[in-house]
Amino acid sequence: MKNETVAEVAALLAFSAIKNNDRVGLILFTDRVERFVPPKKGKGHVMRVVAEILNPKPQSRRTDISCALDFLGHVTKRRAIAFLVSDFIAEGYEHSLRIASTKHDLIPVQIVDPREDELPDLGMVLAEDFESGEWVEVDTADPAVRDAYARRIARERATREQLFRRLRLDHITIHTDLPYVKPIVDLFRLRQKRRERQG
Repeated sequence: MKNETVAEVAALLAFSAIKNNDRVGLILFTDRVERFVPPKKGKGHVMRVVAEILNPKPQSRRTDISCALDFLGHVTKRRAIAFLVSDFIAEGYEHSLRIASTKHDLIPVQIVDPREDELPDLGMVLAEDFESGEWVEVDTADPAVRDAYARRIARERATREQLFRRLRLDHITIHTDLPYVKPIVDLFRLRQKRRERQG
């Protein structure tokens, strides 16, 4: 599940900060900031952050990435490395992403569930929009419907990745059906090599 992968990846990033003796903070969000843990150092603090990540109690089912990015800008004045872990299935966050990327070293971590890439042929089904709770009837037996859905998903993902590249953001795409440690390690190695070249 995407929410499980998000939690595990965020926890791994928090644990990795212990070795560098970095301060670690947390912003959990939906369409509002659900929980904020100010950055601190120490294993005990990181364990608290991880506990918050693994046991969220969201009040909303909606998503607003801009609210989290705007909040980050208000509470973190010093430049920081910020991992934004999300499936990025949302709208209207491009401006906030651009502003946050000028103030911080922002690293989008896109979580992808391959099961969402295509509609299975199940005939006529009722599907619920998780965020709005609205139910819609979908004819998954219609090849045109399945094709339109697959093309839309691919187009939206390509648009997101183009945005990340345009803003020159290091970013990772993690698939829920594949190990996630290697993409994270590869990113850290890439950034280390870049620092060595620049240093």
